[in-house]
Amino acid sequence: MSPSRSASSAPAPSPAARRIIRLNNGFQLLFNLLWWMPVFYAYQRDAGLSDGQIFGIQSIYYIAFCLFEIPTGIVADRIGARNCLRAGAVVMTAANLLPVLAPTYTGFLAHFLAIAAGRSLTSGAASAYLYDGLRAERADAHYLRAEGTARALGLGAKVVCWPLVGPLMALAPQTPYVLSAASAAGSLGCALVLPRLAGGGPGGRPRSPARPGWGFLRDTGAALRALRSSPWLALLMVQGVAVFTLSRICQVNLFQPVLLRHGIGEGAHGSVLAAMTVAEAVASARPQWLSRRVPPVVWVSLLSVALAAALAGTVVGGPWTVVALLCAFAAITGFVYPVQRKLVNDAVPANAPRATLLSVESIVDRAVCALAAVAAGAYLAAGRLDALLWHSAALTCLLMPALHLALHRTGRTRPPHGKDGTTPAPQPVPLPADEGAAPR
Repeated sequence: MSPSRSASSAPAPSPAARRIIRLNNGFQLLFNLLWWMPVFYAYQRDAGLSDGQIFGIQSIYYIAFCLFEIPTGIVADRIGARNCLRAGAVVMTAANLLPVLAPTYTGFLAHFLAIAAGRSLTSGAASAYLYDGLRAERADAHYLRAEGTARALGLGAKVVCWPLVGPLMALAPQTPYVLSAASAAGSLGCALVLPRLAGGGPGGRPRSPARPGWGFLRDTGAALRALRSSPWLALLMVQGVAVFTLSRICQVNLFQPVLLRHGIGEGAHGSVLAAMTVAEAVASARPQWLSRRVPPVVWVSLLSVALAAALAGTVVGGPWTVVALLCAFAAITGFVYPVQRKLVNDAVPANAPRATLLSVESIVDRAVCALAAVAAGAYLAAGRLDALLWHSAALTCLLMPALHLALHRTGRTRPPHGKDGTTPAPQPVPLPADEGAAPR
């Protein structure tokens, strides 16, 4: 029986697995429900910040994310992903209140630094907890569906909430930040009732009975050895950089400048972002719409190029065309994200520190985003937004074919067993027919 057919006939998840999926859905929905996202650029400009200051804060945010990722990933593998999710929710709740208490450059900088800390605590831990939790319950065949559905539900909540931001701000400008803090507090409630994973350690992976304080360094060394022994894993992480950087820079940093450039006022930004979110939510929950005849790693490369093309198309279109292209961009992001997540998780060797490795991937993503934010600020300060979009698309279209060729060669030449005689992570298989469908 083919792997895809076997996965498509997987039994229904156990009650414990369904509970993990439900709580993960709630955590991801509330933790990522940032009410201020459609208006933070305008909010900071109204507070007196310049474009250089706004994009400078964004660059510092990405750099801080990189610096936080290594220790927080190791912490997740040491104290357990569940405890790391709880800590991240506490930090995120406090972070969303800072702009209310101090609407100044220093306050916004502290806000984004705290956001970086909170998100870094959960970026690897959330995916690691879900993957290990479902595997412990013999429901790992449902991981892709659970990952995509959680993302779709979170995006769906934004569709409902973001159009309300404008009217709410008319009542009180600080309302989006207060509501974001309340949502983060709700995610803490979900994290508090997450079940402990079966396994030897708090993170769900076997551990020796007594590991000394050097365990942090050992986890780091284990992660680096796993990357060195698995070029396939390292290349998959690099492949995801294009997806993350393009989606992050477009949907967060360039979204409002692009709309303003085409005469779309701030009052409509929440509705446009909600429409984009609908497109991304539908695609995130339906990765099975992608043809199974094309390997997932090929899909990631193709969709990365499609993202770049959609972004470049906003240069030549009118207002309605720009909105349509942004929605297409969001839909492509929705398709590619859960597929790329599963590829990386499948490639992590057995007994390797999963959360630490996922944090390493996030470090690379954020480091590139930090450079991209600096470049975006320089382009915008010079009035060259169109040139920025063209250059971003051209760079992606040049790099992705070369990277995919390297992945193809690595996949063909990889030995069937590791150097130490252990069995490496399995090759990714085509997407099952039922993967990504909403759970019944």
